[in-house]
Amino acid sequence: MRMIIDELIKSPGSWLSMRKSTGVVISSRVRLARNVANVAFPGWAGEDERIRLCQRLTTVLGGLRSIPNPVFLDMGTLDTIDKDILRERHLISHELCERGRGSALALSAEERLSVMINEEDHLRLQAMSPGLNLPAMWQELDALDSEIEEQVEYAFTDTRGYLTACPSNVGTGLRASVMLHLAGLRMLGEVDAVVNGLEKLGLAVRGLLGEGTEAHGNMFQISNQQTLGESEDEIMDSLMQIIHEVVWHEQNARARMAEQNANRLADTVARARGILLNCRVLSSQEALDFLSDVRLGVEMGLIGNLKIERLNEIMLLTQPGHLQKMARKVLSPEERDVLRAEIVQSRLKGTSLLA
Repeated sequence: MRMIIDELIKSPGSWLSMRKSTGVVISSRVRLARNVANVAFPGWAGEDERIRLCQRLTTVLGGLRSIPNPVFLDMGTLDTIDKDILRERHLISHELCERGRGSALALSAEERLSVMINEEDHLRLQAMSPGLNLPAMWQELDALDSEIEEQVEYAFTDTRGYLTACPSNVGTGLRASVMLHLAGLRMLGEVDAVVNGLEKLGLAVRGLLGEGTEAHGNMFQISNQQTLGESEDEIMDSLMQIIHEVVWHEQNARARMAEQNANRLADTVARARGILLNCRVLSSQEALDFLSDVRLGVEMGLIGNLKIERLNEIMLLTQPGHLQKMARKVLSPEERDVLRAEIVQSRLKGTSLLA
């Protein structure tokens, strides 16, 4: 298990793996909630029942074409730091972090496909990709879901669709989300109006690490909330249309900043780069917020000799779990802040301001 986690931190993860800028859209994710018929939901099942079902589902997943040669990680054998790394890479949820024996993660190569076993539901299927790639993610996940259903009877009714532990997922069980970098709208003070508009349309807007988190680093996850009464294709089409509109607003905001307030934009980017290159202590929130400004500077041609790939790497490596894994020991918050500053400085060295 430990060797598997050690290998994970050597790569940026599927949602950050593209070696070029994806622009406003950082990544796409599609998730399906499924339960096995005539078996108690994980929250109601006893440990022995969860262990038996986990073993059964692990056997099924290990023989599928859609997720060849998956790696299985047992939540009962992982320590807190290893679980934090998986959560920071968007592979498991806060709830699965708290699970032990009888819960697991099945993971494909490159982290593109994953399955949480005995989280809130028996199965949480997930596909992730850099950029705006929802249709392709849905096709991959749909194929995986169909393969599983050939061997496992799902809890399903003609009137309610797929039955889930949380009523908000009943129906299709589908949650599609897109992560966007909305630094321009934030800088112009317009992001709150956009978020409010999205919520009025029935969409959920969350931070970098999902439900209950704030949008540090100007990273916003936008996802559907309605899962009942619409088909999967209708949900995907509606979300894609809205995401395109949000991207247009962000691009428009960046263009207006460059045209009407270029000095403020250049100053914000330069200050962020300067602080990151010279600070001695750096918190997680500060790192995300300043790296957001630097990312904006790279994408708008204000910073040279720095690739988005390097920024993606920094963003992951400076999360608490990854920091402690690299240090090979548990670190206090103060120790993490010092190490985080050192890592950021070493990876930003050699960059230059172009304006």
